[in-house]
Amino acid sequence: MFSDKLNKAPEGYTFDDFLLVPSISNIEPKDVETKTKVSRNFNINIPVVSSAMDTVTEAEMAIAMAQEGGLGVIHRNMTIKEQVAEVKKVKHSEDLTIKDVITTSPENSIYEANVIMDMEEVSGLPVVDNGRVVGIISRRDIKPIMNSDAQKKVREFMTEEVVTIAESTSPEEALDIAYENKVERLPVVKDDRIVGIVTIRDILERKMHPNAVRDEDGRFLVAAATGPFDLERAMALDQAGADIIAIDVAHAHKPSIIKSAKKMKENINADLLVGNIATGEAAEAIISGADIDGFKVGIGPGSICTTRIIAGVGVPQLTAISSVADVAKEHGVPVIGDGGLRYSGDVAKAIAVGADSVMVGSLMAGTTESPGEVVIMNGRKFKQYRGMGSLGAMTGGSGAGTDRYFQEVKGPMKHAKLVPEGVEGVVPFKGPVNEVIFQLMGGLKASMGYCGASNISQMWEKAKFVRITTSGMTESHPHDLTITNESPNYPTTRLM
Repeated sequence: MFSDKLNKAPEGYTFDDFLLVPSISNIEPKDVETKTKVSRNFNINIPVVSSAMDTVTEAEMAIAMAQEGGLGVIHRNMTIKEQVAEVKKVKHSEDLTIKDVITTSPENSIYEANVIMDMEEVSGLPVVDNGRVVGIISRRDIKPIMNSDAQKKVREFMTEEVVTIAESTSPEEALDIAYENKVERLPVVKDDRIVGIVTIRDILERKMHPNAVRDEDGRFLVAAATGPFDLERAMALDQAGADIIAIDVAHAHKPSIIKSAKKMKENINADLLVGNIATGEAAEAIISGADIDGFKVGIGPGSICTTRIIAGVGVPQLTAISSVADVAKEHGVPVIGDGGLRYSGDVAKAIAVGADSVMVGSLMAGTTESPGEVVIMNGRKFKQYRGMGSLGAMTGGSGAGTDRYFQEVKGPMKHAKLVPEGVEGVVPFKGPVNEVIFQLMGGLKASMGYCGASNISQMWEKAKFVRITTSGMTESHPHDLTITNESPNYPTTRLM
């Protein structure tokens, strides 16, 4: 009986156990399409999601991910109010219409108008009389007269023929109107009353991110994490505009969590992700018990996770993804491979075994947009990175790590009674997120070109693997030389 547990145990595989086999192909990497589903109702343009960790994703990271075509999941190691504020920052980060419009009166002096521009750091002001736009005045208008006629009224120097737009005007239409009339800003009016202002600069900045992912209202997509039983948080995040809510727990294959997920889904409009799981049995049970919209797959593969050592539990990541994907694909539920990825080739392998997208922590930690300060060690720049099962994450912030790992310890010695399943450390500073994404997507597209796959679904169908030995992996890495110039997609810095 007991010996059979060992003798009949299946083998489990991870990224370094296999290589993708090159196939006949007429696909060029530049022609590859990386659009994919991240949940039932939402697509992203690159299959990359930043993880819900307090050293990885807050509003700044989520904005950067959405701009590049991916998705950020805002961590929950903070109060509900704080997390709601982070979601709102993302949703309103690209508002083209400035609602709180700074205006001046036609009866104000030129001097007063100039003071307002200086204080508010703007280059022009709509002139409003009883809520109605009657003109517009800019620094260009007042600069020649500041020394001689500063006490004269704004109405004497303002431009009276104001070009305005309606609330329903699209960004493209607004840009055409601005260019046609040679103006830099357009007041937005409703019933002849000003309700906002749009600037050419904001429209052009938006056009700098053609691959960005947005909701129906043109706002960036954003996801946010919640505890398995924290319905209050989930509902608040949903109300704040989160497109996707992710149940964030170490082991989601539990009847109590399935029941909670069912109730949560019934009370929110957002899509609901459930994780983490690592087996097809878990996927089947959750799909049967709750109407969920996606899975996060991975127990213990992360570079900062010690679950497999401390608890002795886990499934090697390629086996875990493929097991869940076999079940999930039958029900149309997208799969996110969460953790264990070190190189762009690992992203390709995860997708080849059924992942719709991957969730990354260490690859995004250390970027400009990740939370935390840059520190200098031995003349090099680093940023903090820690697992949500580390002591620091469990005892800091809102203590989200405790319920994530089913630990609740009270009393004066509560920190000593925690059993961490993660570690804390630093990772090299990597610069902006867009540079990391560029390298990841370049590697993925190259892999898909080698495999003859023009899109994600073809990668599922066409990709073939060869199992390799330790010697095969040694041969795969650079060898027999000392690297003198570090490549941006092959880091050699490792802290021991």
